[in-house]
Amino acid sequence: MKTKTTPGKSRRDFLQTSAVAASAVMLPTLEMRAMARVFNDKVLRIALVGCGGRGTGAANQALQADPNTRLVAMADLFEDRLSESYTNLMERYGEGDRMQVPEQNRFVGFDGYKKATDLADLVILCTPPGFRPYHFRYAVESGKHVFMEKPVATDSPGIRHVLETARMADQKKLNVVVGLQRHYQENYIQTLARIKEGAIGQIRSGQVYWNSAGVWVRPRQEGQSELEYQMRNWYYFNWVCGDHILEQHIHNIDVANWFIGEYPVSAQGMGGRLVRTGKDHGEIFDHHFVEYTYPSGAVVASQCRHQPGTMYRVGECFQGTEGSVVTSDAGVAKIYDLQGNETGTISNPEGHNPYQEEHNRLFASIREGGQINDAYNGAKSTLTAIMGRMATYSGQVVSWEAAMNSELLLMPEKVTWDTTPPSLPDADGKYPIPMPGKTRVL
Repeated sequence: MKTKTTPGKSRRDFLQTSAVAASAVMLPTLEMRAMARVFNDKVLRIALVGCGGRGTGAANQALQADPNTRLVAMADLFEDRLSESYTNLMERYGEGDRMQVPEQNRFVGFDGYKKATDLADLVILCTPPGFRPYHFRYAVESGKHVFMEKPVATDSPGIRHVLETARMADQKKLNVVVGLQRHYQENYIQTLARIKEGAIGQIRSGQVYWNSAGVWVRPRQEGQSELEYQMRNWYYFNWVCGDHILEQHIHNIDVANWFIGEYPVSAQGMGGRLVRTGKDHGEIFDHHFVEYTYPSGAVVASQCRHQPGTMYRVGECFQGTEGSVVTSDAGVAKIYDLQGNETGTISNPEGHNPYQEEHNRLFASIREGGQINDAYNGAKSTLTAIMGRMATYSGQVVSWEAAMNSELLLMPEKVTWDTTPPSLPDADGKYPIPMPGKTRVL
C-alpha cells in the first residue's frame, strides 16, 4: 500500500553532527583502527528499515561512523515517510558515493525489510518495536550485522525469539548493537566504574524516572483503514509499541539493571489514564509506578508519566551502603557520601554524543573482526519493562519467571494490509483500556 508523499517537514536535529570525543575506554586508538583498515577496507553496505526520525538519525550516524560505508537500501511501510527520510539524507550527503539508494532500492510495505536486508552487510532496524523480533531474526539468518533500536519486543514470546536470535548471532560472530545508548555514554560508564570501586558501597535502593509531557499524536485521517491508522499512530497501541513504560522508560530501567548488576525477580505497581484519555490515545496508560525487587534485595522505584504541565525528570538515583549517586539525561553524574556531601562529579566530555558512539563502536568492531552482542541485555531489559507493564495493568505481583514464560502473544507473527489489528475500537471509537484486577497479562 502506498500513500501520497507529504511535503517535507522542518529538518531534524540529527542533521546537526557534532564531533565525538575519542576515549580509550570506548574506542581503539585511531592508529589501531587505521592499521585494521589496511587489512579490511571493504565498503560496508547499509540498509535502513524504518525511516522515521530515529531511523533517519541512525542512518546518518552510521554514515558518520565510518568513511567507507554506503547507504544502499531503505524500507518503510509508507512512501511519504521513506521519501522524507531520503530527502533529508540527500540534503546532508548529496549525490555521491555515500548515498546509493536508487528508486528500485526503496521498498514500501510490510515485506520491504527483507528486500532491503538482502542488499546490505549491516541493517538498521528502527520500525515500531513489535516488528523487531522478526526483522532481527531475518537479518541474522541472512548473516547481517545489526543496529536495532530499543525496545526489542512488546511481549514475552518476542523476548524469547530475540534471545534465540542472539545465540544465532554469536554462532555467526555477528555484531549487534542495541540503542540503549547510556551504555555508550561516558559519564554513565565512568559512574559505574566508581560504583564498582566501592564509591557508594552496595546498592540497596534506587529511583528511576521518565516523567515528561508525552509525545506526538497523529489524528485519524479520512479514508484510513483501521490498520493504517494504528500503524501511523503506533505509539498508542500495545501490540506494536508496548506502552511508554517500555518504549521510553526502558532507558532508566536498563540503567538500574546495569548498575545493580542483576535483573529483578519481581515487580508490582499501579498506573492508569488521568490526562491522556482521548480516542486518539489508543489503549495505553499515561502514568506507571513500579517497584522492582532484585535478587540481592535491592528495591528500585520506577516512575514514568506523559502528562503536560507536570514536573519533567529523566534520570536515576541510587542509594548504597556508603553513599548515593544521581545520574540524568543532562550528562552529569554526582556522587554523595552518607551525610549528603558531594564527593564527585562526572560529566560527559565536550562534544561526546552517545548516539554516535554506538555506531563508532559497532563499525570499529566489524572492521577489527571483533564481536559486540547487546541483544541479550536488550532483551532482558525489555522484559524488565514488560514486567512493569504487566504489574500496572493487572495490579498483581509479577515474577521474572512468569513474565519470561508467558505465552500471551500481542504481536502477530505476520502482518499484511489485510490483517485485523489485535485491538479494535468500539462503536464510539474508544479502545479497551487495561483494568487492574481484570486484565490478563500472563
